[in-house]
Amino acid sequence: MSKRILLWVLSVPFLFQACSKKVIPITTPTTVGTTLQIQEIDFEYLQGKSKMTLRDGTKEREVKANIRLRMDSVIWMNFTVIGVQGGRALINQDSITIISNVDKEYYVFEYSELSKRYNFEINYQVIQSAMLGNLLIPRQESDLVESLTSMFLLKQEKNDVDVSNYVNAATMKLEKVELKEENSHNTFSINYANFQPLGEKLFPYNGTISLFYKTEAGLLNTTIIFEYNKAEIGDKELKFPFSIPKKYDRR
Repeated sequence: MSKRILLWVLSVPFLFQACSKKVIPITTPTTVGTTLQIQEIDFEYLQGKSKMTLRDGTKEREVKANIRLRMDSVIWMNFTVIGVQGGRALINQDSITIISNVDKEYYVFEYSELSKRYNFEINYQVIQSAMLGNLLIPRQESDLVESLTSMFLLKQEKNDVDVSNYVNAATMKLEKVELKEENSHNTFSINYANFQPLGEKLFPYNGTISLFYKTEAGLLNTTIIFEYNKAEIGDKELKFPFSIPKKYDRR
């Protein structure tokens, strides 16, 4: 149960996008050598509602969530499954804590544990960047850039993981990121789509996450489809209520 809840929590934030429909002028980008002026987004506070569909083998389940975020600080979620209050999650700089109201349990995941499990450095910044459609890892001098027909391909490496970032040449927005582990060939990809303005920047309106990974039972595929319902950004302070009931067991 804990692994599935963790997957939901890590996946839900990726879906956010803008609520404004005003048009932003599109300009032709200029690049020099391996320099890409990728359009990334930031704000102080974000709150919204989201829906996603999780497909794991022959099983399919829908999850709805209310989400709040304070930039570079905390991500808070209150999620439901088939109309039932499923629980809450708090993602901060130190760890991820998940409360399951259904099982009356809670889980605490340290980033070092997750990084070891997935052979890729997972921290708050990575989760937040994935949510906003920003680069998962900072640019390095060793990064390679290829010019495709309508895209730029930014290639990066982190430990034994190859990271491919596909950037739209017209909008300079990240449209796809793919992580592939060299030894196991496990892959994790995010496709961003339907970009709309959020403030003065473009934000992905929809997203799809695909995971292909090897287990003792064979090659498995999990797909998560995101749909945006409502989102707002601003500088008004938000609250992040989070407490663990005394009778809940830690797992």
